[in-house]
Amino acid sequence: MDKVFVKGLRVDAYIGVYDWEHEQTQPLFLDLTMAWDQTAAGGSDALSDALDYDTLSKAVVALIQARPRQLIETVAAEVAQLILTEFNVASVTVRVEKPQAVAAANTVGVEITRSRA
Repeated sequence: MDKVFVKGLRVDAYIGVYDWEHEQTQPLFLDLTMAWDQTAAGGSDALSDALDYDTLSKAVVALIQARPRQLIETVAAEVAQLILTEFNVASVTVRVEKPQAVAAANTVGVEITRSRA
């Protein structure tokens, strides 16, 4: 299966388990990899046949910024569900990094892969 990806999508979000983490936004960085058949788009050169990664990225940002969350695991699960249902991909891998979570680390994060049933 072909793939479409978005790397390093920055979303400023209210995220964390501590009260102070909900006083100001923190950056999250997402990598999204979607299984998507490129045959039609490659032949037609038409956006209507492609997975529109700009529209998809804007939907992901809107979802994350819609409400505060405690866990990046929740963010990953909700983003995967959105992409599977709204963009009709066969499968998606969502990687969420929270660079400010651990002072001694460059970043921490989670990665999940989900498929349509």
